[in-house]
Amino acid sequence: MAAARLAPGAFASGSSLGVSLAPRAGPAAPRSPARGGPRRRHLRRRGADDSRAASPGVVVARAAASSDVAPKTSADVVIVGGGLAGLCCAKRLAASGVDFVLLESSDGVGGRLRTDVVDGFLLDRGFAIFLTGYPEARATLDYDALDLRPFYAGADVRFEGAFHRVADPLRHPLDAIASLDPSHPIGSVADKILVGLVRLNALLGDVYDSLTAPETTIAGRLNERGFSPEMQHRFFRPFMSGIFFDPKLGTSSRLFEFVMRMLAVGQNCLPARGIGDVAEQLLGTLPSDAVRLNAEAVEVRPKTAADGDPGGSSSSKIVTLRDGSSVESKSGVVIVATSGPDAERLAGVDERLRLKPSASGDAVGTTCLYFAIDGPAPRENCPILYLNGDGPGLVNNCCFPSAVADTYAPAGTALASVSLIGVPASPTGDALVETVRGELRAWFGAEVDGWRHLRTYEIPFAQPNQQVPTDLERDVRLGDGVYACGDHRSPATFDGAMRSGRTAAEAAIEDMGW
Repeated sequence: MAAARLAPGAFASGSSLGVSLAPRAGPAAPRSPARGGPRRRHLRRRGADDSRAASPGVVVARAAASSDVAPKTSADVVIVGGGLAGLCCAKRLAASGVDFVLLESSDGVGGRLRTDVVDGFLLDRGFAIFLTGYPEARATLDYDALDLRPFYAGADVRFEGAFHRVADPLRHPLDAIASLDPSHPIGSVADKILVGLVRLNALLGDVYDSLTAPETTIAGRLNERGFSPEMQHRFFRPFMSGIFFDPKLGTSSRLFEFVMRMLAVGQNCLPARGIGDVAEQLLGTLPSDAVRLNAEAVEVRPKTAADGDPGGSSSSKIVTLRDGSSVESKSGVVIVATSGPDAERLAGVDERLRLKPSASGDAVGTTCLYFAIDGPAPRENCPILYLNGDGPGLVNNCCFPSAVADTYAPAGTALASVSLIGVPASPTGDALVETVRGELRAWFGAEVDGWRHLRTYEIPFAQPNQQVPTDLERDVRLGDGVYACGDHRSPATFDGAMRSGRTAAEAAIEDMGW
């Protein structure tokens, strides 16, 4: 089966601030999940004939296409991009009663936060774990409605022909104690104690303090903390690479500290209906006529006499679409919520971004392969992340989403999700599938030969560059009524993209006196 290559943008346009961020801990009166973690509710497992088994993105596109409402061609604010940042921006504008239209270039909102249904299996467009600790997500989303299902708090690390468990000492104390055995090869006893200390240290101070703290690389921070080379290579390298797609651990220590805090205060989960349900929930908060799909913006410019402004004195702006049509921002406010590369290609915005640049440097990517399994997942169907602690090979990490949420696979089957770092130039296609299958065979045995390949997602731009030095709170104001948000102007996390979108909306509301 051919690979599906996703366009740039993990969380922004289809991705994830210098303007004052309101209280740094997020909006007032956040709605947090229960202290005991996400509530588990039963949903019927999906089957190939399930009439509800459709991607949220596909459902949205179908609904929009069947609507009798004429496309909205003007509003006070035009948002370009319907990923996580754009949706949160729209949600904030809607809450303040601001008239807006959101333009999304693809056939559904969510960007990379979309879920496809293939033969009854839920395939997230790139493996994504939902961290319940994110402050912005807790304040914005209804966790109960997402029906979040938790992973085991730890990982099974593949090293020298066997799996070795590394566990959160507070959530799984018995497993953590077992890992203190001197024969356990994933770090020394001292390393395990240091993990506990890092976990506790991450809880100190304001939740966002780490984003402006003195920084080094993740590797540099681990060295400063005293972790052994073995612990860094066998555990932190594959674990952090699964988050930041950077096996050299050159990503900023600011992000390491932030993510460690999120792991300490929350759980790693999957929404029962797929990661696309996050975008669907946000979409449900918006006016029905406010979102336009298959509407690719190519230019932002002032309104002129040719557009019906005889005196040329209007503050309005025109957003030109790929099909030649246009949408007017009557107030002149345009909020660009696309990925960094897409924003830089948008005529009329490119020059402003050169003056107030986003994250520079090479982006990082990933490739995700899915396999259908007849019967249960290996290793007792455990809802855990598996890491490549050896180093060589294409596979960095894998898991069985159906072991976390049984709704990801039809009854009597299981789903395997396998993640690589980057998009390999070679092998590709069927050769890539068989190479990955061969590596998994060494992990899980000959049964892997019977796994059926469902789909491969190539994501060359999963995140912008986040290596030292970083500026994780870039100004959302680009000037003259143009604003930018997304993971290229904030931390490339769910939280960063969501907060960036809200901040851009609040900056426009403040500037316009709405």
